[in-house]
This record gives sequence, structure tokens and C-alpha cells, in this order.
Amino acid sequence: MTGHRSGRTAGPEIHLIGGVTVDLIMGQVAPWPQPGTETFVAHSEVRAGGPAGNTALALKALGVPHHVICNIGNDMFGAWLSATFGEAAHSWNKVSRPTAISVAIEHPGGERSFFTEPGHLADQEVGDILDMLPAKAAPGSIALLTGAFLYPDLLDSFDRLLDAIGRRGFTVALDTGWPPHGWDGATCEKVSHWLARCDHILFNEIESLSLSGTASIEEAARWMRERAKPGAVLVIKRGADGASAWVGGEVVHARAPAVKVVDTTGAGDAFNAGYLGACLRGAPVEVALAEGVEMASAAIASSPREYRPPRSRTVAAAS
Repeated sequence: MTGHRSGRTAGPEIHLIGGVTVDLIMGQVAPWPQPGTETFVAHSEVRAGGPAGNTALALKALGVPHHVICNIGNDMFGAWLSATFGEAAHSWNKVSRPTAISVAIEHPGGERSFFTEPGHLADQEVGDILDMLPAKAAPGSIALLTGAFLYPDLLDSFDRLLDAIGRRGFTVALDTGWPPHGWDGATCEKVSHWLARCDHILFNEIESLSLSGTASIEEAARWMRERAKPGAVLVIKRGADGASAWVGGEVVHARAPAVKVVDTTGAGDAFNAGYLGACLRGAPVEVALAEGVEMASAAIASSPREYRPPRSRTVAAAS
């Protein structure tokens, strides 16, 4: 469901711009082992992932029309990912670099550490992305730029990319992920400019606090809203505490259900799918927030990973 699309599409869709990678998830490990030793873990899984990959799989489960804008390595891992995504991968550009692999080490309490070899992600240009997007978005279509820091060569052109996507008529959503070099001053300055170009800002709690240099969610939200595009929806994903959204002069909260956490990797991507899928069909923010939380909660409670539509969608479809 992706490729060069110079014309206007028939209906609203979500276009995912970001990395598709091979993910190896292992855990739990605490504390870090001493170098030179061996540690057994109770859980491991190899799966197709990356920010765009996780979101695409969740959107597929929801039946939400979407396209994935990415490239892929020309190796056995790239072939495996292409087979996993099927028709959606038919026109992904193959590059000479190896396919990116990300290893997620899970720690007690739900936190994770990621080790990523960027591989094919380092071979991406603004022109390649724009060539795979419609020249004019169908009304209501959303472009999600996710895992921005996985594309180091794009960072200096990201303002230009966001502007170009907005000019094509897309509602622009942004989930940057974690910068490998941390939230230094230069990185925070870049991201503050990105916020001014986005209609939906989708950060997690620690990213929001680190970007803003503040000590509370409320302070972080205030800092980010001062720099955001007027009218933008700011969403902060809060793990076991659910999620909060600031829109206009209102704050909306969605609680997370109590679940047995098995695998938190990609939880934010599952949230994005539930949230943006609801936005695509015109649902109000409180419904979109709740569906994002429910989608993420179901994902982290499954292994192998499952993406299940929120109950509200199932009930609505049955009625």
C-alpha cells in the first residue's frame, strides 16, 4: 500500500514516514551485567518493527487505510521485512546498506534500553520521501513523521520536509523518539522549531520533560504549547498513567487499564495508531486519546505481539 503517488487519493489515509527495522527484544535484565559475563533472559522475540513498522502493523489490525514511506536494505533481513509487509512493501526503495537492526533490552518496571545499528536508515533524503507522497493530500489525510532521530542525515532538512508536507495539505503529526546523543541544547532548539509546524505532537513523558528541561508534566506541556503551532493538539503518553492531551484551553486525560505487562517495546507506536486512526475518522480528542491508550495497553500485554482494536470500535461496528 505504498509507492510513488503523484495524484490525489480518493479518501483520507495515514502516511507513515519513518523506519521499518528488524527488532530483537530481550529481557528482563537488571542491573546491567558485568562485561565479559553471560546472562540468561526469560523472554525474547524477533519481529518486524521500527516506529513506522510497529504503527503500520497496528493500523492494519484496525483496518485503517495507510501507506508506509521508507526504504529498506538489500539483504536477507530486507527481504524478510518486505515479505512480512507484503503489498505494502512492493515499492520500497532498496539501498546498498544493510537493513537496520534494533535490540531492545527490557528492564524491570517497564523501561527499555535500545541499541540500534542505523543501516539503511542512514540512506534517506527529503526528495525520496516527497516522491512517495501524493502531490496533494486527500482531505483529512494525516502524515505521521515518526522516529525522526533514526535518520541523522535528515535532521538538518527536517524543517523543510515538514513545511513541504504541510503545503501538500496533510495534517502533520510528529513523534520524534529519543535522540541518540541526548537532549542537548542544539537538539532541543531543532525540535522546538519542528513543534511550530505540526498539528499533532505525540511525545512520551520522559521525552517531554527532557525536551523542556522541566520537572513536571504540566510545566513541560506549558513549555511545548508556547512553541507549538496554534491550534495543535499536544499529547503526552504517560505509560501506566495513560495519556493526556492539551487542546485549546482544555486538558483531557485517558486512564490506562490494569494489564500484565509483557513487552513494552513499540507501545508508543501502538498508541499512535489508535489515536490517529480515531482522528482520521473524525473522533473527538477524548475518544482518540482513549483508543490510543487501549491499543497500547493491549499490545504490551501480549507476546507474541498482538494488535487488537479497542472495544469502542468493536462495539460501534457491531451496532
